[in-house]
Amino acid sequence: MTDLFFSIFGDALGPFGPVIVLGTLGAVMILATLPVLLRKRRDRFAEIGKGARTDAPKMSAKQARLRQGTGKKDKLEKYAGFLEPQDAAEYSAAQLRMIQAGYRTKNAVRVYHFSQFALGIGLLLAGLVMVIVQSASQEVGTQKMIITVLLPGVIGYMFPKYWVTRRVEARKEEITNGFPDSLDLMLVCVEAGQSLDQSIVRVSKEIRAGFPALADEFEIISYEIKAGKDKSVVLKDMAERCGVADVASFVTVLIQSQQFGTSIADALRIYASEMRDKRVMRAEEAANKLPTKMTLATMMLTVPPLLIILIGPSVYDIVTLLSSRS
Repeated sequence: MTDLFFSIFGDALGPFGPVIVLGTLGAVMILATLPVLLRKRRDRFAEIGKGARTDAPKMSAKQARLRQGTGKKDKLEKYAGFLEPQDAAEYSAAQLRMIQAGYRTKNAVRVYHFSQFALGIGLLLAGLVMVIVQSASQEVGTQKMIITVLLPGVIGYMFPKYWVTRRVEARKEEITNGFPDSLDLMLVCVEAGQSLDQSIVRVSKEIRAGFPALADEFEIISYEIKAGKDKSVVLKDMAERCGVADVASFVTVLIQSQQFGTSIADALRIYASEMRDKRVMRAEEAANKLPTKMTLATMMLTVPPLLIILIGPSVYDIVTLLSSRS
């Protein structure tokens, strides 16, 4: 069926016929679906706010830019219905994923989906141009043409997801590595007479040079507590943003200590000791994995030279003897 399609349009439009037909169909499908996907719902609250702003005094151009944000943000906001999930649970999960990756801006989910769409379409067009250039000099097969066009588009679409996943894992690893040190500093501050809120502020300043992601989390906690948010809710939000099991356990310890009225210093001392032991066990686990990981490399780099040294002279003598007799 595919060969018949390419033969018909190849005879009608020349060697570039199949490429022209595929490009035209793709452009028609995109132009046909974009108006429906980009149609934005009416926001009643925005209309009410716009009506209320008409009575307010006019602001300067600089104040308007600061209020509305950058032009890029405003342009993407027009396509929010297409670039953002409409389901509230799905949008919350995507927003949490972006926060765990370190992107805390309001339009992070929008920019993420826009990057997927732009890179996918851009590299798809680049693959199409590459096929046209190759067809001008040599004949391109059907399978190679499809792979050349679709593979860059798939790579471009999946690259933002891969990037965000790597960012999430790197941020979790940074928080895990810096958390025992932050607990030790917090314990020192609490035992010196500072409150838990003051110790969190001090720890966020001290560990910023080595662990900026964890310092940002502690700083957010201090700001939210100063704003009057309940401390237990603030700590639970931190555990959700970090996505690390050690932080979630620490939050549970602090909440239980606050509810039952036990000493926070004692809870911090015990938990900090456990975190230090856990870090030592992680280091030992990584060290014990090294021999297994190095086995294959050792065999590949050691066995062939050893065989050459041991068997090489004998093989050379045999070859020399057989050649002399012949």
